[in-house]
Amino acid sequence: MGRSLWKGAISFGLVHIPVEMYPAVRDNALDLTMLDRRDFSPVGFKRYNKGNNKEVVWDDIVKGYEYGDGEYVVLSEEDLRRANPEATGTIDILAFVDAGTVPLLYYEQPYYLAPGKGGDKVYALLRETLKKVGKIGIATVIIRVKQHLAALVCEGDTIVLNTLRYSDEIRPTDELKIPAAKSKTAAISDKELKMAMALVEGMSEDWEPEQYHDTYREDILALVEKKVKAKQTKTITMPDKEKAPAAKGNVIDLVALLQQSLGKKPGKGKAANDDEDDGDEDEEAPPAKPRKAASKTTSAKAAAKPAAKAVAKPAAKAKAAPARRKAA
Repeated sequence: MGRSLWKGAISFGLVHIPVEMYPAVRDNALDLTMLDRRDFSPVGFKRYNKGNNKEVVWDDIVKGYEYGDGEYVVLSEEDLRRANPEATGTIDILAFVDAGTVPLLYYEQPYYLAPGKGGDKVYALLRETLKKVGKIGIATVIIRVKQHLAALVCEGDTIVLNTLRYSDEIRPTDELKIPAAKSKTAAISDKELKMAMALVEGMSEDWEPEQYHDTYREDILALVEKKVKAKQTKTITMPDKEKAPAAKGNVIDLVALLQQSLGKKPGKGKAANDDEDDGDEDEEAPPAKPRKAASKTTSAKAAAKPAAKAVAKPAAKAKAAPARRKAA
């Protein structure tokens, strides 16, 4: 797991639980290096003094808050800690709420919390209590130089601290053109709704996160391997000429799309779908429609065709041919 990011304690009431915080996720994004296209050398960045344009090493860098134009208050790590020493070392639970009442839009970044030295029993007490009451803890915590709102959620035997966005960080949707539930232009019929529900039901399955992976990343790495084998490591692929998008009509046959998604062809009845779902061969099939009697002209043409055409038929049908001749 590596080193902990933060050490402190969970506090609720008079209870203190020593904990250590660890990152719960990792970023598997492609790490692409910027290159100079003239000689394909890596492009680097330097920290420089904007006053004299000279490079600055890390040891000479301090942090400051600009309180006026070009005027700064220097703040060291000790200053940041002393501003509120209790807050910087505490996950302070403010309330307990039902887990389902916090929208997913508010969840931001998860961290694992592990019990610190001597904290196993109180850690387990909070974990089991949260499980029994079906609630999550809403807390505040300072990570680096920002106070975060956070949710303490149980994930198996681990308490997860998930930072939350503040309400003023969530952008309003007033300016978005979203159809209202009773909008005439987006009215949904009962048939369309039932078919969509059937499609969702048919695609429903248990949540198995292991079956999902970043196929785009895999495709890029496969392309990299292909270029290496072809010795095209310095070849720049230029974009193709963009084709004009095909004109689309405004009218959408939603029922036809839903029928196709459900494995039906437009115009087919429910009986065909029921036969596929049941899979019971013993069920009586609907009677076949009687064929129309062939006209005299058609019969004459058929009689004139050479008998050699029967050779192309499957062997199973060829065996029955003599019986048909006798009957004739």
